[in-house]
Amino acid sequence: MFCIEASRLARNGRDWHHLVDLCALAATLVIDPDGVYDPRLVNDRLLLGLKGTMSEYELSLLRQRGIEARDGKARRGALQFTLPPGYCWSEDGRIEIDPDERVSGAVRMVFARYRELGSARQLFLWARTAGITLPVVQRNSAVCKITWRAPAYHTVMQILHNPIYAGAYAFARRGSRIRVEDGRPRKTSGHDRPMAEWGALIRDNHEGYITWAEFEENQRMFQENAHMQKRASRKAARGGRALLTGLVRCGRCGRMMRVFYGVQSGHAHRYQCRGDDAHVGAGLCIGIGGVRVDQAVTAQMLEAVSGHAIQAAMLAAEKASAADDALVQALERDLEPARYEASLAARRYELVDPAKRHVARELEGRWNTALEKVAMLERRIVAARAAAASRPKVDRGALLRLAEDLPAAWNAPTADNRTRQRLTHILIREVVIDLDDATNEAVLIIHWAGGRHTEVRVTRVNKGRRRAEPARCPAEVVRRLAQEWPDREIAVTLNRMRSKTEQGENWTSVSVREVRERLGLPAFEPGSTGPATVGVQEVARRFGICIPSVLRLIREGILPAEQAMPYAPWKIQADALTSDAVIAGLQRVKERRPKNLQGYQRDETMRLPGL
Repeated sequence: MFCIEASRLARNGRDWHHLVDLCALAATLVIDPDGVYDPRLVNDRLLLGLKGTMSEYELSLLRQRGIEARDGKARRGALQFTLPPGYCWSEDGRIEIDPDERVSGAVRMVFARYRELGSARQLFLWARTAGITLPVVQRNSAVCKITWRAPAYHTVMQILHNPIYAGAYAFARRGSRIRVEDGRPRKTSGHDRPMAEWGALIRDNHEGYITWAEFEENQRMFQENAHMQKRASRKAARGGRALLTGLVRCGRCGRMMRVFYGVQSGHAHRYQCRGDDAHVGAGLCIGIGGVRVDQAVTAQMLEAVSGHAIQAAMLAAEKASAADDALVQALERDLEPARYEASLAARRYELVDPAKRHVARELEGRWNTALEKVAMLERRIVAARAAAASRPKVDRGALLRLAEDLPAAWNAPTADNRTRQRLTHILIREVVIDLDDATNEAVLIIHWAGGRHTEVRVTRVNKGRRRAEPARCPAEVVRRLAQEWPDREIAVTLNRMRSKTEQGENWTSVSVREVRERLGLPAFEPGSTGPATVGVQEVARRFGICIPSVLRLIREGILPAEQAMPYAPWKIQADALTSDAVIAGLQRVKERRPKNLQGYQRDETMRLPGL
């Protein structure tokens, strides 16, 4: 094997020693300008090993010096790399805003719209609906140019996540990871690093589109919008009837409380802490109805902002017209380069030789395409201005009157829950809830965004509380219900009785089955209990009413039903559902429904300019 430099046959020690082993097995000589080596001889093999080790060290040293030189240049802010849309390198190596007003205007529009909508996805959907194009850097070897494309979700996220737009020089924000698959290393790149591990970060390095404080606020909003990550932190509002979605924390275990809505429409919501729900049978922590809690927090918020309501109303009036002009300005920025492209296509068509019809036809087609684009943008601008003009004008007097009566503005029919939730998230950091069993009250500690705290006590509802019942033996309950109901219904009955297992946990189908088998009782068979019967839930489903209405018919004696013991399921004979008395009772239940029942579920949108 002839080579100029033997160590250049491999780039690391593993490959080099593998090559030497193969040469020794095949009785192959390695020859370079320094001499002839026989890998089968110990001295020659030792010499080849030293050459490979020295070569590997040399290559590692060169790579280390090169990386350190690059990182040192980046820490000084002198390393030049491809900049995102909206920035360019100046002649003296500084970062400056792109002189193209169309590019800079589009970037400013993205940040302004995000602050208004509060969600990157909503921003992406708005840009898609409005038909606005965004600048994208297209790389082709050493050439980079700006192209305009339809909005993509990753394009919006790249603009909002990049700290360069906040005036900071940032380098090496992403790194690589190595994992072993099938015994071989696999390297993947593009993984985000924590800010403390970035290669370089120089704040106030150049002029930014936003401030560093606004950039950090945007990152906090990203974390709140990620509902599947960091369950211990507060989350953003996503609609629904609950006002404090993502803000409520349990005062006993410190976990974030979840919102549970009733199955039927119109049922009140509830804030519930699941506790250690990963442990089966561990039980719930605390829970409370959400209506009174929301009312108490709303009263505190309206009282806190009442002194600044007039200033807020004046600011909203000033920003109402500016919000309508945002779309028109974006379309006008697209119209100006479109007119230039049309005039350029016209000049090219006029300069072509008329005899070259194959060239003239192509240039004429490009000219027509450019003119169609100009006409389309002009029509969209006219439509946007007409839509803005058709909206009712902002009445400053009405705004000032609403500022003096904040409850009326809060409870207005056009105020949707998402807007109320966003206002709550602006004012309140979180609400810690605990229960005081001695006074039968819920203790709310409101942590305001400004750093202050307020304690509010809410009286809990006494109506419907469970009365004291004599404790029943679980074995007696299982023996009584084993031949009438399956294990699941027996477990539900025991939990309603607040009975616990020997380990102090809630009952499940498995624990009920163990007790039943220990007592020697057979399993329940559906067809062996006499006439066909149905449960309360099945009756509610058949007739389209709620379960409390079915229970009311049972209490009034209209619907015949049997119950083996308190808290056990009701057994209703299927033949009784067709009787005249039951049908008349169901008709009276439906007549009690409000006429505008469907109107309660409307969710209209109230636009708050400048929010």
